[in-house]
Amino acid sequence: MEISYELVKPAIRRGMPDEGAAHERTWMAFGAHAGLWGNILVSVQKQLANIANAIVLFEPVTMLVRPEDMGVARQLCHYDVELIACALDDIWMRDTGPVFTQNEEGKLFAVDFNFNGWGSKQASPQDRLVAAWTAKRAEVDLVKTSLILEGGGIEVDGHGTAIITESSVLNDNRNPGVSKAAAEAQLMALLGLEKIIWLPGIRGRDITDAHVDFYARFTSPGVVLVHLDTDTKSYVHAMTLRHLEILRSAHDAQGRRLNIVLLPAPTRIRPEFANDSFAAGYLNYYLVNGGLIVPEFGDQIADEFAQSTLRKLYPDRRIVAINIDCIAAGGGGIHCVTQQQPKSLSVTKSN
Repeated sequence: MEISYELVKPAIRRGMPDEGAAHERTWMAFGAHAGLWGNILVSVQKQLANIANAIVLFEPVTMLVRPEDMGVARQLCHYDVELIACALDDIWMRDTGPVFTQNEEGKLFAVDFNFNGWGSKQASPQDRLVAAWTAKRAEVDLVKTSLILEGGGIEVDGHGTAIITESSVLNDNRNPGVSKAAAEAQLMALLGLEKIIWLPGIRGRDITDAHVDFYARFTSPGVVLVHLDTDTKSYVHAMTLRHLEILRSAHDAQGRRLNIVLLPAPTRIRPEFANDSFAAGYLNYYLVNGGLIVPEFGDQIADEFAQSTLRKLYPDRRIVAINIDCIAAGGGGIHCVTQQQPKSLSVTKSN
């Protein structure tokens, strides 16, 4: 008797894929202008291009460009970087762009989280439109929600668990009157989550109200890399210790106690662009297809330790380190200026 076997593809998990899943492309925004960046504008533009040029060696990059900056963008960016004219206010695509999700069949959707300038801290009439504009350009259906938050405020493991700071979501400058339970219910439905680990963060000390992508990142299910600020004079120091305490006692959606890996901040930075907003930390890296784009700050010991740690956590990825001092001077990093579009993994049904 002959037995016929049908090849069955594994089920696709509904929700927001982990950043380490395969990408269709990376989206960026060449939106720096003198009104915000002043005399470091040219340097910021060069560093944005450096990031795009590093990423495009691994995967396609689409850069939204202010129409008046198209010439300089074309001069600075690798010829493989796709440039598209778009009205922009700034460079932070992680927060202004959509968050991509998928359904059980692998079809992509783009969630618009109603960017409002990080709680109306910065005017953003053009950037409020970027999520919808990107979804249309990517030919992905747009999903609307009443919640206001940013992509940098969400960290997922791709298996049902998220880490989010309360300060960047449960904040009256974004979601007045919204309870933790109500926010959690919407986020779980939108992103396919089963559990959210809430960290307190801190309000009002940086423009993002302490986005999680600077403080805690999943490197694989059950493993969390945690930013540690060892400077006891820094307002961040106590917060990172509290985050560490919470994460060490937390479990993920599968009931696993988290394995915590510490990654200290650099103890010194190059002085040229140092200021009170300088974002000196290594967790704001970005995963690309087969690679890992990481910041370096000129602290040889800390830079090498960070790269060594990341190499152990991501042994199959090629690490590219980039000087991002100008972007860090604006309070962000590599993760902040990028947004991944996952590959559509739609299952073709057999007849």
